[in-house]
Amino acid sequence: MLIDSDRYTMHPALAHVEHRPWPIPAHRWTWRQSWLDLLFAHWPISAAALRPLVPEALTIDEYEGTSWIGVVPFRMSGVMRRPLPDLPWISAFPELNLRVYVTCKGKPGVWFLSLDAANPLAVWAARRFFHLPYYWAQMTMVEEDDQFKYDSTRRDGSVAFRAVYGPTAAPFMAAPDTLERWLTERYCLYAESPRGTLYRCEVHHVPWPLQPAFANIETNELLQPHGLSVAGKPLLHFARSLDVVVWSPEEVYL
Repeated sequence: MLIDSDRYTMHPALAHVEHRPWPIPAHRWTWRQSWLDLLFAHWPISAAALRPLVPEALTIDEYEGTSWIGVVPFRMSGVMRRPLPDLPWISAFPELNLRVYVTCKGKPGVWFLSLDAANPLAVWAARRFFHLPYYWAQMTMVEEDDQFKYDSTRRDGSVAFRAVYGPTAAPFMAAPDTLERWLTERYCLYAESPRGTLYRCEVHHVPWPLQPAFANIETNELLQPHGLSVAGKPLLHFARSLDVVVWSPEEVYL
């Protein structure tokens, strides 16, 4: 258990740190957020298809001979810079990610092909300060009988995603060396600035409380702008809630 040194003592995300593949940063985290009612929908995809979309400095990860791509709809809450309080209309909103899995200098992490959010301020801030490819979208997420109806369309009408999903069984912790753990337990993300500088952003949370899930995906246009396609049924997992702390991006010196 890690205790912070100032009056914002213990964040729930820091209740466990022993599962990390490397130590948490020595300096203080700067942002906090919670990820809620999240679906992981993963498909196998070839590393060759992803290579043109990922900086050469990043190795595209493979699990038993294949790479994977994930579509992740969820909602955010408690999004704020430390030590400010939550703010209405700013700290909570739906988000939708398209992500692949990479490693740089021994640290496996996530590379985002796109991130959609319903909050224009969050989109601006993430693009400006984190160099992430966010897009402003019209989004709704409605819960009914433990199922979630998710609807997202970018404001320019270019990309849409619609699905109904939910959990089908009790939570579990992914065992070591399994695909579920490989896909989800990643503690940094990578981003590239407009000038081509590579950044790493450290994150931390307790191990994912995953649940088996179902999903009826009616529309998924997220891959089309990247010239990608997938086939077959996705590997599905649900997570009810996860508290997260985030450190500011730092340049990766190659």
